[in-house]
Amino acid sequence: MSVRTIQLDDSVYDYMLRVGTREPDILRRLRAETAGLGKYAYMQISPELGQFLGLMVELTGARRVIEVGTFTGYSALAMALHLPADGRIVACDISKEWTEVGRPYWREAGADDRIDLRIGPGVETLDALIAEEGAGAYDLVFIDADKDRYIDYFEKALMLLRTGGLIAIDNVLWSGRVVDETDQEAGTVAIRAFNDHVAKDERVTLSLVPIGDGLTLARKR
Repeated sequence: MSVRTIQLDDSVYDYMLRVGTREPDILRRLRAETAGLGKYAYMQISPELGQFLGLMVELTGARRVIEVGTFTGYSALAMALHLPADGRIVACDISKEWTEVGRPYWREAGADDRIDLRIGPGVETLDALIAEEGAGAYDLVFIDADKDRYIDYFEKALMLLRTGGLIAIDNVLWSGRVVDETDQEAGTVAIRAFNDHVAKDERVTLSLVPIGDGLTLARKR
């Protein structure tokens, strides 16, 4: 029993990974390659978050998924591995260079036919999906992209989601910087604004989960 979420030091975190995370070898190898990419490697999600996203795919029965922010493709693959054979992820990113890192792993896993990669600004891609398919066509949306557009992505995701569909938004605790009012860096301000926006939104059922850098789950009512 605990009245609040426990703090995870390195030993407890390592234990959690050992007994609570089943990371397939192909995901482990993709994560290791991403870790070697230098200053941008921090954009990689954690293995426990990747597993959690896969579980969300199964729990929601998702067949149609959108990912806004693909980077090297770890999260897209983590979700694709849990989709049915006819499932699909529309993976949105602006970088052909970074997404090319993941493509060989997608092919090796036999999941490349379930990942529809679209290169271009995320808002434009989402607008195109709305125009092509209309409202309510998707089951799950994962948002992990440029923070200043989070509210825009959220609003368009709500349009694309069916009733009962789920939006998962990463980095909402922003390494704890959201509570430091002296921090007025653009990303921090944007995350605070997004968190306030969703906290007041009665269109969704909400839970902020302290996994990774903080993950907000919003179920469309």
